[in-house]
Amino acid sequence: MEAVKAARKGRQEAFLALFDEHHAPLFRFAYRLTGSSADAEDIVQECFLELLRPECAYDPRRTPIRIYLFGVVRNQWLKRQRRSAWTGEFDAEPYIDDSPETGLLESEIQDAVARAVTGLPATQREALILAHYEQMPLAEIARVMGIEVGAVKSRLERARARLRAVLAAHAPGSGRTR
Repeated sequence: MEAVKAARKGRQEAFLALFDEHHAPLFRFAYRLTGSSADAEDIVQECFLELLRPECAYDPRRTPIRIYLFGVVRNQWLKRQRRSAWTGEFDAEPYIDDSPETGLLESEIQDAVARAVTGLPATQREALILAHYEQMPLAEIARVMGIEVGAVKSRLERARARLRAVLAAHAPGSGRTR
């Protein structure tokens, strides 16, 4: 909390320490939710701005900073989804851009996995991303998502089953030519 208090008082080194520690995992989470590096950067920026606001609800006695920040990213993403649904700008097909960040997804299999993950229903996708990509424990995922641990387990099971079905064509011996 000391770093958060210092950052709120305008101490740049405190803010940069928080940013450096948390930016990469928050960006990965936002990117995998949105499929867009620009949207992910906007969401993460909003996340850090939220942390600096005087009316920020962060309380270190209730939750660690990491969980709080992942929750803010999730909430920003959900706001964008609601706004998109409201304005009719929602794409049925998830968008994966071809920015430099997608260089991490070079091979055909990695691209197929990324498309399969972004094609999951939102509730399954966010649980899967937090569990597998961010390696967050189930209890922390439950806190970020505001649900019970059993619900997290259920969403993960459904997500994994769906991914198995979608990615079966890429398995060795599937008969698919590459």
